[in-house]
Amino acid sequence: MRVWAVANQKGGVGKTTTSIALAGLLAEAGKRVVVVDLDPHGSMTSYFGYDPDALEHSCYDLFLHKGSVPADLPGQLLLPTSNDSISLLPSSTALATLERQSPGQSGLGLVIAKTLAQLWQAFDYAIIDSPPLLGVLMVNALAASQQLVIPVQTEHLAVKGLERMVSTLAMINRSRKQALPFSIVPTLFDRRTQASLGTLRVLRDAYPQTIWNGYIPVDTRLRDASRAGLTPSQFDGKSRGVLAYRALLKHLLSQQLVAQVA
Repeated sequence: MRVWAVANQKGGVGKTTTSIALAGLLAEAGKRVVVVDLDPHGSMTSYFGYDPDALEHSCYDLFLHKGSVPADLPGQLLLPTSNDSISLLPSSTALATLERQSPGQSGLGLVIAKTLAQLWQAFDYAIIDSPPLLGVLMVNALAASQQLVIPVQTEHLAVKGLERMVSTLAMINRSRKQALPFSIVPTLFDRRTQASLGTLRVLRDAYPQTIWNGYIPVDTRLRDASRAGLTPSQFDGKSRGVLAYRALLKHLLSQQLVAQVA
């Protein structure tokens, strides 16, 4: 299994859309994918038609055992999605209470890594949708992942969020045996606006080694796919947004090969 996390310390940058679009394209390529919703808002869970306020069991259950993960629990929590090759580990609003519960409890930072270890043979890829706040959930996402995708909306305020995310990653890397490779992905790009054009130039100048050379455009078909509960490639495989995500997936797979060789 390869584990990718999608994270940024700012909301509204396209994390969930990016997670589901990549999962859909991997599934289209014949891969078995588990998507993990670690955001208490439950956008990914809602995308696939589940109510994070009403679910009896969710990722929250994984954190109730003092850092250990009971055998078979991850498999019991999996939910089907609109794509037969994608399974969901759902979120619930109860995840928001973890920050209050976690002080004094050791081992909570590795719960998701331990969870995915139990699912290692069942899936080819895991994609983790991380919350936009630094805390036990984001730490879990980064600790479990082998590759990080950082979506950044092409507008000025999002650049500040990226700076915080890169600083957080530097802090996390000090506790890892190996630095976590990452790719910055410009999202919600609108070539008609100076804000998008200017922000894209700033990002490319500031992060020349780690920014993907493409961008994800504003595309209403991505929003339509969300309303339908389908991955973007299921809904409209030839839309501008999906074509961009295909190019992004190709880039990430090439980065994965480089990391494996290294």
